[in-house]
Amino acid sequence: MPLEGELEVISQEMVESGDDLGQFDARFVPICASLILSNDYPFDFFERGPVKQFTNVLNPDVVVPPINAIKAYIFDLYMKEKLKLKQELANIPNRISLTVDLWESCTTETYICLTAHFVDANWKLNSKVLTFCTVDPCGDEMCERMLEFLSDWGIEKKVFSLTLDDSSENDILQEKLKAQLGLQNGLLCDGEFFHVHCFARVLKLIVQEGLKLVSDAVCKIRESILFMRDSKSRREKFKECVEKVGGVDSSVRLHLDMSMTVNSTYLMLQSALKYRCVFENFHLYDDDFELCPSVEEWKRVEKICAFLLPFWETANMINGTTHPTSNLYFLQVWKVQCVLVDSLRDEDGLIKGMVERMMSKFEKYWDEYSVVVALGAVLDPRMKFSTLAYCYSKLDASTCERKLQQVKEKLYMLFDKYTGKRTSAGVQRTVRDQSSSMPLQKKLKSLPLGIFDELKMHHHQLVTETGKSELDVYLDESNLDFRCNEDMDVLQWWKSNKNRFPDLSILACDLLSVPITTVASDLDFCMGLRVFNKYKNRMLPMNMDARFCTRSWLYNFVSNDGVDDDDFEEIMNEIDADDKMEQASNNSDSEDDDDGDDD
Repeated sequence: MPLEGELEVISQEMVESGDDLGQFDARFVPICASLILSNDYPFDFFERGPVKQFTNVLNPDVVVPPINAIKAYIFDLYMKEKLKLKQELANIPNRISLTVDLWESCTTETYICLTAHFVDANWKLNSKVLTFCTVDPCGDEMCERMLEFLSDWGIEKKVFSLTLDDSSENDILQEKLKAQLGLQNGLLCDGEFFHVHCFARVLKLIVQEGLKLVSDAVCKIRESILFMRDSKSRREKFKECVEKVGGVDSSVRLHLDMSMTVNSTYLMLQSALKYRCVFENFHLYDDDFELCPSVEEWKRVEKICAFLLPFWETANMINGTTHPTSNLYFLQVWKVQCVLVDSLRDEDGLIKGMVERMMSKFEKYWDEYSVVVALGAVLDPRMKFSTLAYCYSKLDASTCERKLQQVKEKLYMLFDKYTGKRTSAGVQRTVRDQSSSMPLQKKLKSLPLGIFDELKMHHHQLVTETGKSELDVYLDESNLDFRCNEDMDVLQWWKSNKNRFPDLSILACDLLSVPITTVASDLDFCMGLRVFNKYKNRMLPMNMDARFCTRSWLYNFVSNDGVDDDDFEEIMNEIDADDKMEQASNNSDSEDDDDGDDD
């Protein structure tokens, strides 16, 4: 049997025919490969004892494809999907934003995960892993490898931004990479919008600062939930207490937090507050219960939960299965800042001191990178500059005008770079623009007109005569009503208006696809290096790259890891079921006794 890390080159014809690989049904190969990729199983999954036993029970005559056949199929699939993705990236007229995420193996090897974020031909936001391989984490080596990756994918002149976590090595990486791409004229505006810092990192630091304030209460709440769950009798007593207290919605899930995920700690505190009265009275039903937080601790937990709500919402948006466009980031980040500013006036001195420490972390990020996020908001037809003005003035009216002017200057500077671009579609626009100098009546005679064509051309001539650009026209138009367009897909709006705004729509694609976090999947604020499990650690880098990327392209890392096992309602239903079973058993025994007496 080959080792886990080995990869033998096997032709697709051999896989399909089964020659020299044993007598197996070739139809099973894509099925096995799909199960391995979609569920992230090891390559030898189908050769393990329990799986073999299960297969033999279903059909003793089935011969499972060998590991090498499955590996060869996956590698062939990887090459085909990579070629398709390369062609897609080459054909889209817009640019690509990148994120870099680092992983670590058990042998301390560092892996880089390079992900591309872009709007595809159907105007849908995509996130695709481009490569997953070992690297030397020093800035110089990382820069060299990154340039190799970009050249291999043919996108070295199509990069818009790079989102990185905060570290000295990443600072070196982005500076060197920006310089190299600048030499190739691969960046816009001398790379002014190239570097984006990871906002999830900032959120994590802020949330951790808030949870420090209630650390004792957090421990007591966690232990209280564990105490209640420890035995069936305690769960029964807790249920009795819930019914006695009254007014408690027992369908609310009572969560336990997970280590390394501060987001889950918020969920635990928020759910525990629903059962506050129950926990405060539980000692009357169980003499051993002594872990309940004090009244003062409950009050502080309540304040912290209200404070952390926008952070939790932002984390959910970042970690959602659908990738959010950057216009949504602005409002979420603004809500976070509003909460921080309001909390500075809190009467509790400890909370006020906590918020002051948080503000120092937040302002460092916001002052440097707010413009990129704000530009995405301006290209949301529901928001534009009027929404920015409201948001800025609510935070600090004295700096509102200066901030608006800064964003406007950056937007027009960036738009100028797009109006100079002329793709094959742009050639048609050039011809059309040149024809705009023709008299309107002459053009009307030379073209077959539909019912609205004359009015369209008249409108175009008016715009041309006034010297307005696409950006001017877009900003002059009234904002769409939020009430009627709350769930609007902004990219689909730009798709519908691409003929009116051919250059601006491409800029919108680029700005709306900029991510503000390096997190590529639902990690609940769990930042830093991610670690492999042991079977992945034995793979060759080529195998790891092939299966990791292919899984990303085909399945987008979909999993069922988010299923919550700590459902209080299920625990209560379990108690009810046990009670019914006991009652049924007692009734059965009683009937047996009655039958015995009759005999």
